[in-house]
Amino acid sequence: MEIIFLGTNGWFDSKTGNTVCALLKTNTCNIILDAGFGFAKADQYLDPKKPTSIFLSHLHLDHIVGLHALAKFKFPKGLNIYAPKSAISALRTFIAQPFTVPIKDLSFKIKIQAAPKKMRFAGVQVTSLKLVHSSDCIGYRFQCFGKTIAYCTDTGKCKNFLTLADKADLLISECALRKGQDDGGWPHLDPEQAALLAKQAQVKRLVLTHFDADNHPEKKHRSIAQKQARKIFPNSIAAVDGLVISA
Repeated sequence: MEIIFLGTNGWFDSKTGNTVCALLKTNTCNIILDAGFGFAKADQYLDPKKPTSIFLSHLHLDHIVGLHALAKFKFPKGLNIYAPKSAISALRTFIAQPFTVPIKDLSFKIKIQAAPKKMRFAGVQVTSLKLVHSSDCIGYRFQCFGKTIAYCTDTGKCKNFLTLADKADLLISECALRKGQDDGGWPHLDPEQAALLAKQAQVKRLVLTHFDADNHPEKKHRSIAQKQARKIFPNSIAAVDGLVISA
């Protein structure tokens, strides 16, 4: 498997990258994690002959704005989009006029559905659990071909984070905040908090992403975050757009 980080910013695009999106390529399917503007690059990497699914954590714009680019894609096997149950109606409203090309006018079929707590497709076992954020937000755990990958973004510290990340081969965690920064009522993590959670969950590797573009305006700030995380959890890396990791 390969994980390609197509967008690693939170909030808005900047010179450091696009808003958050990652592509998990497996032998049987394409799995897309959130759909910020990084999503527009996915067609450069995914295999259109394989079934494709998008797993959305929540509907803040930096996680769905890339869906505006759906019209450029061709998914001959159709596209499944999973999201929190409470977000389904709003998501259907978003992929429509006057915001973007309506679903009915796309060249492929789209099925939008609430992410179940447990599901299996194309040889992949998926678990989703609610995280702690300012709106309904879920994290995911993917188990396939003997590997486990956890994806937890836009969340504060919570029990479900640890459940999803438990002994994962790779934890993809958000890192919107600077060290010691107050979240202002919008739960997020800083590099030390993410590293402590990774250590507690006994994961093998930690990748930090979703760097708030205002809090981390330069690439050097990601290097600082990586250094801070590594003091607690040595096998940590700060993602940048274009990073490719084998799992």
